[in-house]
Amino acid sequence: MTTPRSVALERLVYTLAAPVLAVAPNVTPDSPVNTVVQLAGAAGIGGWILAVKNEETGVGRKILRWSPLVFAAAVDVAAKYTPGWGPWWLDGFLAAGWAAAGYLVLPFSRHARRRHRPALAAPVPRPRPARAGQQSLARSHDGADPLTRQARMLWERAGMPARTHIVQATRHPATRHDLTILLRAMEIGRPITGLSEASVAAAFGVHEGDVAFADVAIQPGRQGGPGWMEASITPDASQRRRKAPTDQERWTDRVGGPKGGAPGSELVHTTREDERRVTFYRARMADSTNTPRIDLAKVCRALGLPEDDSCVFVLIDGTEFLISAFDTPPLSAIFPATRELLTPDAKGMYVCGFTITGQPVKTMVFQHDKNAPAHGLILGVSRSGKTQFFAINMAAQSLAGQVVWLSTVRKDEKTTVLGRYIDRQGSNALWMARSLRAAKALCEIRADMPWPHDGQPHDYKPGDPRCPYRQLNVYADEFMTAAQDGDFGEFIQTDGEDLTVTGLKYGIGFNPAGQSPFAHNGFSTEMKNNLRQNSRPVIFNMGSPGATRKAAEGSMENAYDVPTIPARYSRQEGSAIERAMRGEADPENGVSTGGVAVIVLDDGRAVLMRSLYADFDTDLSGLFPGDVNRLTDYEISELEKRGLWFDWNEPVRPGEFWPELDEDGAGDGDGRSRRRGDGTGGKGSAKSGTRQVGPQVTSPRQALEAIKKLTGGPAPSRPAAPAPGDTGNDPQARENRDSVAPDLLLMAAELVISSQFASQSMLQRKLRVGFALAGALLDELEARGLVGPADGSVAWSVLVPTGAADDVLRELRADLEPALRG
Repeated sequence: MTTPRSVALERLVYTLAAPVLAVAPNVTPDSPVNTVVQLAGAAGIGGWILAVKNEETGVGRKILRWSPLVFAAAVDVAAKYTPGWGPWWLDGFLAAGWAAAGYLVLPFSRHARRRHRPALAAPVPRPRPARAGQQSLARSHDGADPLTRQARMLWERAGMPARTHIVQATRHPATRHDLTILLRAMEIGRPITGLSEASVAAAFGVHEGDVAFADVAIQPGRQGGPGWMEASITPDASQRRRKAPTDQERWTDRVGGPKGGAPGSELVHTTREDERRVTFYRARMADSTNTPRIDLAKVCRALGLPEDDSCVFVLIDGTEFLISAFDTPPLSAIFPATRELLTPDAKGMYVCGFTITGQPVKTMVFQHDKNAPAHGLILGVSRSGKTQFFAINMAAQSLAGQVVWLSTVRKDEKTTVLGRYIDRQGSNALWMARSLRAAKALCEIRADMPWPHDGQPHDYKPGDPRCPYRQLNVYADEFMTAAQDGDFGEFIQTDGEDLTVTGLKYGIGFNPAGQSPFAHNGFSTEMKNNLRQNSRPVIFNMGSPGATRKAAEGSMENAYDVPTIPARYSRQEGSAIERAMRGEADPENGVSTGGVAVIVLDDGRAVLMRSLYADFDTDLSGLFPGDVNRLTDYEISELEKRGLWFDWNEPVRPGEFWPELDEDGAGDGDGRSRRRGDGTGGKGSAKSGTRQVGPQVTSPRQALEAIKKLTGGPAPSRPAAPAPGDTGNDPQARENRDSVAPDLLLMAAELVISSQFASQSMLQRKLRVGFALAGALLDELEARGLVGPADGSVAWSVLVPTGAADDVLRELRADLEPALRG
């Protein structure tokens, strides 16, 4: 009998390992070989323990299999701790005896146990069931129909896959080769395991994809459970499905699959409306606990639709969603604004636009459920349709009898036209700051304003005829730019934030507009929360789908899927590859989608709409009421008493925003506080310095070198650079600069560098100093190279980066140390 290869290899291992066991402990006692042998022996002892604890048969065989490892470790330990090679070369004899025992017993080789020799301590083999029983189980249904008998014959020829038996085979109606087989396990009580589509397909000679499994439910009169299974074999249906699938089949195979555009979904129905030239695909998630995840581009490719974001849209509602495929862009239609659409109803709602399906979209001029005015948040880049929405919103508010103020940073034609139909309108940062300050004062005035029916003040109630004042709506276009103005930005941001809170009680709505709803652009978290809770934010095109989606999510409390605003109304004509091969020019970009916006409804759902169109080239009087709504005489007189009602285009009045001059006369020669700019908020103001500043500091080393270069002596003794028109001989100006305290200068430097923002109004507020002293602090910081020169109303540029703050402040503190000690 031929010796199996595994037996020969095991014998070779024993022969080669025996000398190692004898030599290694005597030559190198600390060798890793000894450690490995002893660890193997420990593993063998563990195997012994597990074999003894196991209640199954064959314990002796398992102990014998682990014995060579244990005995090898014993030989290694004995050779290590006997002197030399041991008495009468005991180490060699022990190693040779270990090899001989393993050579004869060979417990590790399965070939040695089962074929080369009988295994030691092997259990008595159990009697195998007779083959006659298996044959009787396979043919237990003697009354089977011919189809079932043919299926059983093919199944037995395939070797009874997964030890299963065909109970019954049923042909599908109107097909020749499609059938369903009912399987059960051959052993009663055993579940069906290991059965695959490939094994069933091989038995019947079909493609693997034509086989589908289904569990068998337990029903009255029929068994079921894990020991039963149904297999559907459908080659005819699969061939038809591949050639001419139904809508349901196409959706299941291409859209609802794991790699489809809407995985886990199922089609409910498809509807075609020829009048509107649109096809609707209504679908839902098969598992109601899942949220739809839709890749619209994949869905379009699967359904054969054009990948055009101006014609294909998706609407999600819980676990259901609707895909609308239009033949032509539905949002390209123009919906003219009319007085009927803009007239608010009893709940303050009016139509501001229409969805892709022609549904009217409404927004509010006041909050009926909260008995409060409505705020507004309008976002969008230039030429996106913001001013158009201003017009229809202001017209609706005016038709509701409300007062409207509009302020912008720059003057333009459309806002000037709107100024003819509203109470007040202005176009610079100073005007915006004054309007917000007057609106805040109106909150105090209205809080004490008696109502005629009982002579007591009350909170504002929309639509109450007893209310003695009208709702006021303050618009602040380009709010982001105005909030960053060097002179009035802090006033605008602070008063706007206060107005979003206090204005709700006293009938004042705040409507900022800009290109971003985030804190670093003027919108604090508190302001944004108040705006989105008390308005329906409207987001126009932000320049890219990603920017639009980010802006929409920033204005939503619960970010649902935000629809995409198409960039252009253009259908792709032909293949771009074919045009490139022919050398043809690409088609034109199409028409801009100005006026298309995303409006966030009260439930947090974002809806795509086309806003109403107001034609500024014609007369807007058809949209606005005949008379302009104004404040009451009482409110105007109270504002005049506070010095807040005048022509807001005038230059800044002394003491209007900053404290008036003290008796020492700190300021310039014309009696006004010394400040940057001329109060108009524009960039054409006179500059406040003529010195040239070096390149911006970009590293700590450059910052230290700049300070060392500019600080030749103690800081208090170094005069600041002269202002425009100042020759340096003005005693008052020198007194302002020399009066700067060193500790105050340190605080100003730390504040400017940490905030990366420098303006007189900011230092005045944060440090609680006079306006003239704040200017002197900035002059000193400019002289030391920490800030650049001012440019009109634009804030000073900070030349020290945040990363160099520690080094710069440490050097400045060391420079001012003598003055601080004095």
